[in-house]
Amino acid sequence: MLKGGVYLDVENLTRNGGWGMRFGVITDLVRAQGVQLLRANAYVAADFDRESTDPEYARRNKEFRNAIRRSGFHLLVKRVRRFINDDGETILKANADLDLAVDALVQSENLDYILLGTGDGDFVRLVRALQNRGRRVDILSFAHTSNDLRYEADFYFSGFLIPNLLETENGKDRYRGVLYSVSPERGYGFARVRNDLKFQDVVYDVFCHINEFQEHISNEEFQAFKNRETVLEMDLICQPDGRYKGENIKEYAWSS
Repeated sequence: MLKGGVYLDVENLTRNGGWGMRFGVITDLVRAQGVQLLRANAYVAADFDRESTDPEYARRNKEFRNAIRRSGFHLLVKRVRRFINDDGETILKANADLDLAVDALVQSENLDYILLGTGDGDFVRLVRALQNRGRRVDILSFAHTSNDLRYEADFYFSGFLIPNLLETENGKDRYRGVLYSVSPERGYGFARVRNDLKFQDVVYDVFCHINEFQEHISNEEFQAFKNRETVLEMDLICQPDGRYKGENIKEYAWSS
């Protein structure tokens, strides 16, 4: 069994669509790849100066950090520091990238598999360094992901598509996917939908008809969903012939 570690750039993930994610699902994702999880690190920025003067802000952030710990992660907190630039503006900085990179490199001595949770292209060199050590490196991220980072990874997981990682509409058992083929004049297309946690657990031919959308969309909008790789949320229905179709489809809107 492969020995693995997870390293999460929490600030990058939550700022780009991962706010509210269930951290325990990430450790489940790693174990689903046949990996024995040895390290699970989460790197978080904390504005302790503001927390000292804003009780509600402090309460929310402490609960957030505690939730990460309860999910089995070792929490590494980077203090937000304030600097005054040449224009007299206050700049806030709390970059944990170097800490994450150093920890991943040092701890990789005893690991075979590493999942990096970030979309930041600055980590491309880290991915290459780990791969040069013979490690498998997968990436998990949400929006605004560096293309170079995606292509450098051994496998890329879109956090939007991982079942149960993010809340679904009304908490129902729904799935998310992306259209890869459409026939707008006929009003249908096919989506790629992840239906479980193993890297191969993807249904590649989910039939999506324009009439199954919760809100009316035009043929042009349907085509645009495919062109923009818009994330769609749907009920995933297995038909008698074993094929899948999407029902009650809607565009998934994320918030930071």
